[in-house]
Amino acid sequence: MSVKIRLQRHGKKGKPFYWIVAADARAKRDGKFLEKIGIYNPNTNPATVELHLDKAVQWLHNGAQPTDTARAILSYKGALLKHHLDGGVRKGALTQEQADAKLAAWLEEKAAKVNAKKDGLSKAKDDAKAKALKAEKEINEKRAKAAEEALKAAEAEAATEEVAEEAAEAATEEVVAEVATEEAPAVEEAPEAPAAEETSEEA
Repeated sequence: MSVKIRLQRHGKKGKPFYWIVAADARAKRDGKFLEKIGIYNPNTNPATVELHLDKAVQWLHNGAQPTDTARAILSYKGALLKHHLDGGVRKGALTQEQADAKLAAWLEEKAAKVNAKKDGLSKAKDDAKAKALKAEKEINEKRAKAAEEALKAAEAEAATEEVAEEAAEAATEEVVAEVATEEAPAVEEAPEAPAAEETSEEA
């Protein structure tokens, strides 16, 4: 029976996560498996990978063949390196202590790279957030300034209209006064009636 180390899909539509399993090569993708050796979640950034290193290496020692994606995950977590170092120990090329030291150094370096990536992503996220906040503040300041200018313009326009209304009222009053003066009838003194002449007629 040929054994493959591969991914078994779980999760919902559009957001899958995977179990890393050792399964019979003839089994269905999501069917029976021999052993679950880890979890892979690509929905996070960076992707979350949990792997039982010793179980994965044991299956590799037993001749299990990983798929391309599973091989990349095993390489990422150091399983392929441990399998390679164990082969060197079996051949006598190096001692177990040397192999363990090399693996520990590699794992430490890998963890530093992953942490640096996480820090970089966190910093980039914070920078983007700060940039967005700054842009929003600038927009709000521009809006406030525009609103203030509009208010000032409205006040100036209202003052101008008030002055114009006062001038119009004053002009109207002057015109009304002039018209009233022109239309007022001249007061003429009535001429005195001539004194009646008394005529005496003699009978």
